[in-house]
Amino acid sequence: MIPGMGIGTHDGRGTRRAVARGTTARLRDRFDDVPEDLARVGAHRAPARRGRGLITFAWAALATGVLVGAGVLGLSVIENGVSSTGDTTSSSSTTASAAPAPTVDPNATVVVLNATTTSGLAARGAATAKSDGWKVASTANADSTDVKLSTVYYSQKSQLGAALGLAKSLGIGRAPEQTTRFDVKGQSRLTVVLGKDFVAAS
Repeated sequence: MIPGMGIGTHDGRGTRRAVARGTTARLRDRFDDVPEDLARVGAHRAPARRGRGLITFAWAALATGVLVGAGVLGLSVIENGVSSTGDTTSSSSTTASAAPAPTVDPNATVVVLNATTTSGLAARGAATAKSDGWKVASTANADSTDVKLSTVYYSQKSQLGAALGLAKSLGIGRAPEQTTRFDVKGQSRLTVVLGKDFVAAS
């Protein structure tokens, strides 16, 4: 203890005071040396660097450009696919329109087969064909009697126009079919198989 001084005391703010003989003297101690950053509250960030906003904007612009470019490329691919589909459809339409027109060929040999249980159906079909200018070589019953749709069959591609014409003469709506099933050597023939639909129509 310093001579002439009283007992040291602390006030409410951490300041040590010495009392001696009725007088108060202020003595400095470790509580008086408060670090400057002790009073800081909350998080403190360093000042923002200049130009940081510009970098963020540049990255955002770049990302937007990439997304827009990808979208344009995707639309282009889709449009090309649609165009290709359209070309294919046009080609199919052109092929369909290139089919020969139905014609009556008096030189073609026509055979009419009855593929139902209705008696005399082949003769009825032959009479209809003859009235339209066709030469019917023969009529007969088919192996089957439960055919639903009537069909004209031809064996050579060159007979398609005549097959279409025969189907039209008989009122058959089903497209002719190419097959060698009814071929007879040395003959160019068209074979009509009459089904239940012909019974209902006649």
